[in-house]
Amino acid sequence: MPSASNVPPWDVHRLPRAEGRTVLVTGGNAGIGYFVAEQLAGTGAVVVLGSRNPARAEAAVRAVRARVPDARLRSVRLDLADLSSLRASVEALDLERLDAVVHNAGVALDRPPRQETPAGDELMFGTNHLSHFALTHWLMPLLSAAPAGRVVTTGSFAAKSERLDLDDLQSRHDYRAKRTYGRSKLAQMYFGLELERRLRAASSTVTSVVVHPGGALDSLTPSRPPVHVRTGPARVRSLPAGLFLQGKHAGAWPAVRAVLDPAVRGGQLWGPRVLRLRGRPRAEPVWQQLTDTDCAARLWDASRELTGVDPGRHLPGARRGGEPA
Repeated sequence: MPSASNVPPWDVHRLPRAEGRTVLVTGGNAGIGYFVAEQLAGTGAVVVLGSRNPARAEAAVRAVRARVPDARLRSVRLDLADLSSLRASVEALDLERLDAVVHNAGVALDRPPRQETPAGDELMFGTNHLSHFALTHWLMPLLSAAPAGRVVTTGSFAAKSERLDLDDLQSRHDYRAKRTYGRSKLAQMYFGLELERRLRAASSTVTSVVVHPGGALDSLTPSRPPVHVRTGPARVRSLPAGLFLQGKHAGAWPAVRAVLDPAVRGGQLWGPRVLRLRGRPRAEPVWQQLTDTDCAARLWDASRELTGVDPGRHLPGARRGGEPA
């Protein structure tokens, strides 16, 4: 085994090869998810774009292939606003194993009114957290079949100043759109860390890592037509922000490293190097509120009740019964 001094530093522009591996990226048709898919495609991995809109998924596939001609891509219809559809989406993957999933897709509302999913959950909490919780349940047999499956959960720097209200997870009593978004991403991050604790308790080969993209703006993102087109005026206006923030191509770097780097460990939090807002990916201390394991366990129990499934059910030694097969 090479010593640490012989291991080259991580280079976001020269990623290790990953032929033979398959990765699912939720929301892989746009934003950070698109760039996660593009960068992973360049490593030789099979990349599956999860998208609720087949036309947009196909446009993203074409955009990736314009830059990575030999990309091995496919897409699957994945509507994270509809809990009842997730099992069928996983079955449509038609895979024997899955090496990694990047939980990236999300919805962000910046003003009222409060909206709900078909299941009656607040839209951002239901889409960003509950559906990824449930999707992990359905994916766990495929992840467990891989030699070292990995769950990468994408949080947000917007969650850093938030705290969960376990008595009002659905924001029924006090809805403020931006706060509810931050809390939904915080719930995702709690989930990723609690999942890792349960995976280790079960001696699973799967690991769970949490990442965040820092401050990633469209105006600092390179064009990838037709997925994203940056205009000249927008580029000029974004120059001052570039001192502190970055584009979505760079916001993808922590998730890509979390998928590919064997040195990344379960339970870690990865984000940008500079002020946690921009730059190359690095491990950072887990945020103080995320160290509350009691809150994480209570959120897990609430999520299990709201979704009717439990991602820990398929782990070795897990109790059977109490949920649908």
